[in-house]
Amino acid sequence: MTTKYERYRAADQPLPDSAAAWNMYGAGLENIGREGHAEMVAVPRPSADQLLVRIDSVGLCFSDLKIIKQGGQHPKLYQRDLSKAPTRLGHEVSLTIIEVGEHLRERFQPGQRYAVQPDIYQHGKSMAYGYTVPGGLIQYHLIGAEVLESDEGACLLRLDDSMGYAESALLEPWGCVMAAYTQRRRLWPKAGGVMWVIGQRGDDTAYTFSAGLEGVATLILTDAPDSVQRLADDLAARTQCRVITRNDILAQEVGAAAAALANEFTLGQGFDDIVMLDPRSAKAVGAVARWVARRGILNLVGRTPLDGLVDADVGRLHYDYIAFVGGHGPDIAASYGEARNRCELREDGCMVLIGAGGPMGQMHLQRAIEHPHGPKTIIATELSAARVENLKQRFGGLAEQHQCHLLVVNPNQAGQSLREVVMTHSQQRGADDVVVCAPLAEIMAEGAALMNESGMLILFAGVPNGTLAPLNVSDVYLGNAQFTGTSGLTIHDQALVMESAVQKTLSPGRSVAAIGGMGVALNGIEALMEGRFPGKIVIFPQLPDVPLLGLDELSQHLPSVAEKLGPDHSWTADAEIALLETAWPN
Repeated sequence: MTTKYERYRAADQPLPDSAAAWNMYGAGLENIGREGHAEMVAVPRPSADQLLVRIDSVGLCFSDLKIIKQGGQHPKLYQRDLSKAPTRLGHEVSLTIIEVGEHLRERFQPGQRYAVQPDIYQHGKSMAYGYTVPGGLIQYHLIGAEVLESDEGACLLRLDDSMGYAESALLEPWGCVMAAYTQRRRLWPKAGGVMWVIGQRGDDTAYTFSAGLEGVATLILTDAPDSVQRLADDLAARTQCRVITRNDILAQEVGAAAAALANEFTLGQGFDDIVMLDPRSAKAVGAVARWVARRGILNLVGRTPLDGLVDADVGRLHYDYIAFVGGHGPDIAASYGEARNRCELREDGCMVLIGAGGPMGQMHLQRAIEHPHGPKTIIATELSAARVENLKQRFGGLAEQHQCHLLVVNPNQAGQSLREVVMTHSQQRGADDVVVCAPLAEIMAEGAALMNESGMLILFAGVPNGTLAPLNVSDVYLGNAQFTGTSGLTIHDQALVMESAVQKTLSPGRSVAAIGGMGVALNGIEALMEGRFPGKIVIFPQLPDVPLLGLDELSQHLPSVAEKLGPDHSWTADAEIALLETAWPN
């Protein structure tokens, strides 16, 4: 005799005529659902080019709150009148295919399980699932070309059979975390691009450019040393590269000169590559850096520190993937490439995680602890006393298990500055890695000041482009410091998380802090707004009557589920099986 869980997994039960949905008709919680409740909608049948899917789990996300606040004014909704064309929250989703349209039967089969990659682009325009495309807070819905025919192909990731429903939904936020440690920056001169080389008068260094210069289409020289002028002349003689000399312009106001040159040669889009040789002025570096194009590179080559900190655009480091690279020279090309510019945490190093107590901060913390080549010391900061205690309880044992020294501190109550704490626990070297999960420029600047000269700063939280923070950019070329940031994810990032979960080097389900059924999805969103739970809230749409419960509350309400939890009340596959056995009404 089959169990409830086995029948659920088989997904071959008769379809209901109607399904519960939390459609969104405008800004504000009052416009989600109908009078505070889910509404019932007809379960549709797929056309030849559609799939009917069952939504198994939905993770609630802080980015949902921006839609609730802005309604149709949200950038991904393009001034949509939600009262006439509603959307639906829920972009962290796992689903099961129930019916397959005739034209899709060679690609998909009933019973197959997938996670959604919500960052969808159609012809270069964002059409994100859970935003532009109504998302997963519904029991059944249709998926068609809007998801299956994006610019990157189908935005569905086939799930390994070992994956549970909750952890499958969390592949999306975990994929964003994974993306922070995979190289997103372009690290070689752009083929066909525009490069601006800025020198210092009197510099007689015999510069070389051993790789990467050949493909440049336009090379602009300003006060270039004789050795670079010879390289440019040789390049022009051998290739189609256009070489232009513009000297003396930096005697003017640097920002205005850079802007004029960018408007003349890049239509105001910025230079694909900028090389600054023997830089001395922090103000000049800051002014020039503002004219690096999206995904562009600023290469600093020199041996003398700048005269101060650089006001750097931390918004663009996060959203536009601009790269600061550098080296001592004389080979300008030595600054480039992945060997020189890391994106992964330093093995056995000292890591500082600022803003560790929120759901995403906890994911960064868990990944660092569980990483087989991760840091030896982690200093996690959090201002909330309750969250400090939660971090100690949830991750203290895990850190011990992985022989990682975890120190959780409230910087306002540490009795010494955060820098003093970091120096004490890093043998006076400073942090090898600093991850900032707080969207505040002053916190980003503080984090950067904690690094050693070859440290890496990851800006995981975004601030608007144009937001400046003082950074020690001298360390980029003197010591190989890295300043990096990421926004969003790809389906490959989700696949990396799943691979790690299958290999048991990462436990995505450990991020679950609370669960609930379809009837309490709105309560879950309210709890998210209030920060009521320390980790992720997961809604199970097929379970209508499960109340919203923190995992530490399960013993009072669902004891058969609670007894299957792991250490520190952590979510497990066995707990999920027990939940479906207990609460699935079929």
